[in-house]
Amino acid sequence: MTSKDCGNHDDDHRKKLYRNIFLAVAAFTAAVLLAILLVWLILRPTKPHFTLQDATVFAFNLSGPSLLTATFQVTISTRNPNGRIGVYYDRLDVYAAYHSQQITLPTRLPPSYQGHKDITVWSPFVYGTEVPVAPYLATSLAQDELTGTVLIHVRVDGRVRWKVGTFISGSYHLYVNCPAYINFGAKYNGITAVGSGIKYQLLMDCNVDV
Repeated sequence: MTSKDCGNHDDDHRKKLYRNIFLAVAAFTAAVLLAILLVWLILRPTKPHFTLQDATVFAFNLSGPSLLTATFQVTISTRNPNGRIGVYYDRLDVYAAYHSQQITLPTRLPPSYQGHKDITVWSPFVYGTEVPVAPYLATSLAQDELTGTVLIHVRVDGRVRWKVGTFISGSYHLYVNCPAYINFGAKYNGITAVGSGIKYQLLMDCNVDV
């Protein structure tokens, strides 16, 4: 056998070894992913259930042609309905909206972990001072004044992860929308700096998208 034949034999042996290693790693990775998928399908995680329990209004008034000042403290509870899956709330921002326009700054909630069937409660302040709103919103607010009821949407926007045993999923977008009907009474003229505020018991279920 010539030295050239030996060199070709070594190259073939090396290529076969690399191919076997690649196939073994690919098979192991596929098996792990399949096991994770099966566990995921069997457990079937259910999205958290959010409730807007109450809202305390400290300020809500329109100044100038279209400048809205709003200050609220809201109580939001969330329940993890899963018996075998935990939830990591990595980033949650809470803000208020009126007719789809954001009217307060976002308030960041602290990161937290929610175990099986656990309930978590937050009571953040959300506020915005002289926030410019579209002219049609000012008109809509004037119409709401006649009835004395204003529909505010308290929204939660953030990222969550699921925990199954020792496995932790990737990050998912969480969007929560909670309607809050605030009754100011007939011929409402706005609320400004009312001390301890006016508290409304709401107990409104929220729409949750993950």
